[in-house]
Amino acid sequence: MYTFNETMTSPIKILIVDDEADICYFLSSSLAKKGYNTTFSCSLEEARQQLKTGEPDVLLLDNHLPDGKGVDFVNHIKPLYPGLKIIMITAHDSPQDRSKAYGNGVNFFLSKPFTLTEISKAVELLTGSGA
Repeated sequence: MYTFNETMTSPIKILIVDDEADICYFLSSSLAKKGYNTTFSCSLEEARQQLKTGEPDVLLLDNHLPDGKGVDFVNHIKPLYPGLKIIMITAHDSPQDRSKAYGNGVNFFLSKPFTLTEISKAVELLTGSGA
C-alpha cells in the first residue's frame, strides 16, 4: 500500500486498484498533484483491506486483476459502500463487460490506454471537485 498526499487539504480520497504498479504510481502521483488524497493497491485483497480502514470517495478499478475481476468485486463492495463512486479502467473493453460493470454500479468505464485528462474529468464529474 502506498499513499500520496500533496496538499493535505483535499477531502477527496481516491483508491486506485490495478495490478500494473506503473499505472498505480502514475495515477497516484498525478492525481495527488491535483490536490487529491490517493492510495493504491495491486490486488482486490489489498483493496478490501484498505476499504476496511477508510472509505474513499472514488475507486479507480482495473477489471482484470490477479485475484479476480473488478466487475465482480463491485458486487461485493457496493452494498457495503453505497456512496462509493467507481471508475472502471481496463484494457479488456467489451460490450458485455461494459454492460455488466454499469449494471453492478460502476459510474464510468474507461478503456486503456486512457489519458490523465479523462481520469481527471471523470473524478471531477463524480465528486464536483473541479480540481
